[in-house]
Amino acid sequence: MSAAMQGIRLAWRNRWLASPRFQRFAARCWLTRPIARARARGLFDLVAGFVYSQTLAACVATGLLDRLAQGPLDCAALAAQIDVPPEGTLRLLRAAAALHLVERLGDGWVLGSAGAALRGNRGIAEMVAHHALLYADLADPVALLRRGGGGGALADYWRYAGGADPGNAESVAPYSKLMAASQPLVAAQTLDAYRFARHRRLLDIGGGEGGFLESVAARVPTLELALFDLPAVGDRAQARFAAAGLEARLTVHRGSFLSDPVPHGYDLITLVRVLHDHDDAVALALLRAIHAALPPAGRLLIAEPMAQTPGAEPAGDAYFGWYLLAMGSGRPRSAGEICAMLATAGFSRARPLPTALPITCRVVIADR
Repeated sequence: MSAAMQGIRLAWRNRWLASPRFQRFAARCWLTRPIARARARGLFDLVAGFVYSQTLAACVATGLLDRLAQGPLDCAALAAQIDVPPEGTLRLLRAAAALHLVERLGDGWVLGSAGAALRGNRGIAEMVAHHALLYADLADPVALLRRGGGGGALADYWRYAGGADPGNAESVAPYSKLMAASQPLVAAQTLDAYRFARHRRLLDIGGGEGGFLESVAARVPTLELALFDLPAVGDRAQARFAAAGLEARLTVHRGSFLSDPVPHGYDLITLVRVLHDHDDAVALALLRAIHAALPPAGRLLIAEPMAQTPGAEPAGDAYFGWYLLAMGSGRPRSAGEICAMLATAGFSRARPLPTALPITCRVVIADR
């Protein structure tokens, strides 16, 4: 269908959907009623989504979900534990129940299905707590768009992305902890998508304190592991591996991939949630540096949420679109855009690999 014909079709569809008369008919007719109700619910969710997010934020901030994980509690007992008046606690419980975070059990309350799943992934709760910065930056989304991103709380939090050295271990601790906590699910998806055991030596660039590499170590015991990150971050990675009894398996290269050469001698290099943090010029320079560092048969693996992913567009195009804008650096790219950048950087072949949960991450593999 031509663009002109498609435009005519969409205009006709939109006129009908915007018509109050058609909306009333669709809601009354037994054949169209389920569709009308689903569309009305979807539209309301768009309008009220920020309230849902704040309900989740309140559950995390008060520790409500952790309390209920210990067993059923009535409202009065829960109110005393989370230091919220009973009336406020009941309001929060009812809101959380509507989102399946909690549910009633007799005269008490227990975790709901969504609450139990959330507690099974500590990284989600860490991200929810971290979102206070994003909420502040999105208080005026139009102003954020007009200034071209950055300039707020999130940009300051992720100031390393712009090339500034964040300094000592204390200054890098918050974002290093956040990245490590949110890595396990991404690591599992990546390790399931690609056979790492075919390689001998792996270099993870920008891998923080080594959360991804720790997952690799558990899955592939024969692989030599190395990390390339800022000095203070590398120190945290070394301490993490030492605490896990894995110090002998990790080599730490300290430096900035924005200004220092990429270490050579690794037949697999990984970028896990790194490429989308950077603007095109910086991202392309990094890909070229990786291409130069790889041996002839070497490979690059990129794992991150990607734009234009069927079924996961809200994650790649909406959430990360705004998040990276507020951060002031980078943008979500589609798998096709990443493959095109890899070709420009000199890679001979690039292709996406399927993952079980593309809303969490997708994987692109590139041959030198």
